Amino acid sequence: MSYFVTGATGFIGRYLVSNLLRRKGTIHVLVRKDSQKKLETVGKKMGWDMRRIVPVVGDMTAPRCGLSAAQIKALHGKVRHFFHLAAIYDLQASAESQRAANIDGTAHALELAVAIDAGCFHHTSSIAAAGLYPGVFREDMFEEAEGLDDPYLRTKHDSEGLVRAEKRIKWRIYRPGMVVGHSQTGEMDKIDGPYYFFTLLKKLRELLPPWMPVLGIEGGRINIVPVDFVADAMDHIAHKPKLDGHTFHLTDPEPMRVGEVLNTFARAGHAPEMTMRIDARMFAFVPGGIRMAVGNLPPVRRFIGMLLRDFRIPKSVLKFITYPTRFDNRETERALRGSGIGVPRLDDYAWRLWDYWERHLDPDLFVDRTLRGKVRNKVVVITGGSSGIGLSTAQRVAEAGATTIIVARGQDELYKARDEMKKAGGKVFAYTADLSDMADCDRLVQKVLKEHGHVDILINNAGRSIRRSIELSYDRFHDFERTMQLNYFGSLRLIMGFMPSMTQRRKGHVINISSIGVLANSPRFSAYVASKAALDAFSRCAQGELSGKGISFTTVNMPLVKTPMIAPTKMYDSVPTLTPDEAADLLVKAIIEKPSRIATRLGIFSALINALAPKAYEVIMNTAFELFPDSAAAKGDKKALKGEEQPSNEQIAFAALMRGVHW
Repeated sequence: MSYFVTGATGFIGRYLVSNLLRRKGTIHVLVRKDSQKKLETVGKKMGWDMRRIVPVVGDMTAPRCGLSAAQIKALHGKVRHFFHLAAIYDLQASAESQRAANIDGTAHALELAVAIDAGCFHHTSSIAAAGLYPGVFREDMFEEAEGLDDPYLRTKHDSEGLVRAEKRIKWRIYRPGMVVGHSQTGEMDKIDGPYYFFTLLKKLRELLPPWMPVLGIEGGRINIVPVDFVADAMDHIAHKPKLDGHTFHLTDPEPMRVGEVLNTFARAGHAPEMTMRIDARMFAFVPGGIRMAVGNLPPVRRFIGMLLRDFRIPKSVLKFITYPTRFDNRETERALRGSGIGVPRLDDYAWRLWDYWERHLDPDLFVDRTLRGKVRNKVVVITGGSSGIGLSTAQRVAEAGATTIIVARGQDELYKARDEMKKAGGKVFAYTADLSDMADCDRLVQKVLKEHGHVDILINNAGRSIRRSIELSYDRFHDFERTMQLNYFGSLRLIMGFMPSMTQRRKGHVINISSIGVLANSPRFSAYVASKAALDAFSRCAQGELSGKGISFTTVNMPLVKTPMIAPTKMYDSVPTLTPDEAADLLVKAIIEKPSRIATRLGIFSALINALAPKAYEVIMNTAFELFPDSAAAKGDKKALKGEEQPSNEQIAFAALMRGVHW
């Protein structure tokens, strides 16, 4: 017995060929000239006996699949079963490519099968051939299909129509449901069908505990079948006599609703389940024209588009959430009776599908998460770049191949940092500027743009911190003015200076170094926290305006870092702090991932407690205020500064508990 297979290296094809190899006979495989290595690779992976695989070089886009007269003559009368699987199974593919592959390709395969006098033409169609038929679609139905406006549905329907109209050769048609990975190994070749929602489930898992009830959708019944069932069923039915001219639904006789499917995968991925599910039919009373009008409103369209982009869900998938078609498969059940071949329960193998996706297909696996991939040949400006966090970050960025611009007031220390990074091979430039002087900020912006053209990433790191209670600040209003001048107005002036070129280029990233004190509302830091809170608020407003123009803002609520800025407070020598290198790790994360905010769990927890129980949080903050007195430096007591007392065990214990918070 001899076989001919198109699409043998495709997902279904490779498992079908594995099944055919268990039978006797040679398997002729259509392969493009430039894909012969792929055939060998797939064959090796699948464990095929390549001595029984005969590559037939051709092209599905050409008449008779591009075979020469000599090739056709060599195959004539030798092929008993012609399996046609080559097609595009992709909702996102262009209409033109789908017509060429699905309709023209099927026509060419039929021509070839007739030319070589094949015994039976086995056409792999799809339940998509039914379109969006409302109700039960039987295996003997075809013309009744509805809702074929979508190119994928239309081409699957029309390609099957070519086979059904064929009179020169016997045929059998197979309509698989939505094909997912192997039920025993989880293996899948691409993201399709329910896999489009895996990123959403993964994000829910990262945000919420598994026991948290989530609002979801109910949707229509979606027919999911594993690839091994499809291949086994096709192989078995193809070799059964007296079934020519029949169509077989390779579907689940008890399909699950969309909400049930998503919950099954949520359990598999340890994500919270959609306990409360809204049935889309609830909105049926709203006239279609009104639903369409609301959906076409620019804010609604943009919001939905943003969500779909973030979760990597194609818009074309949404129409299948309310899938209206059920599939009768009595012909298939009769053909498979006694074979032991059946559709396994999704609950039994969903974990394998999730595991394989998370290890091999998760789009996050293919994102370049290296610093070099994000900053190489990019212009990065870092203020406060001559020491501490700024210097550590600049060293990392320069090493990764960025055009690194460091800014600071002190020339000697700044140039020394630049020269050392240059010796290490970095492309580094140094500019002196007093960022509390608005005219100097403008001069810096103009010089950087003139000499470098644009800025890709701006890191506002330069800052001033003042630890002094309000009672000691009554006559020191200038503390608030100068802190605001540098921390807020200086950073804002640079943002406003570089932003026009960023918006014009439709790309840019602003990273503002804020403080955990903004989240924790640290006492004695009213001047510092207020200035950083102002910058945080500006960033949140700017995100709403500029995210659509390709501009990202990241706020880093930095915990306590051991830098010269905290040196006057001797107590900090005995409490947990980050090193500048550890702080630079957070900035590297900000550059790579571009999140809206980076904060410690303690910082977020502090803000949450303050929002939920402000009076209780007030007691905690007041306790800390009483526990940690003003330093000798804050009091202006130069004599006491030299002999300042060491922190008590109680102070150290409290600081360790509230790790990273400024006290």
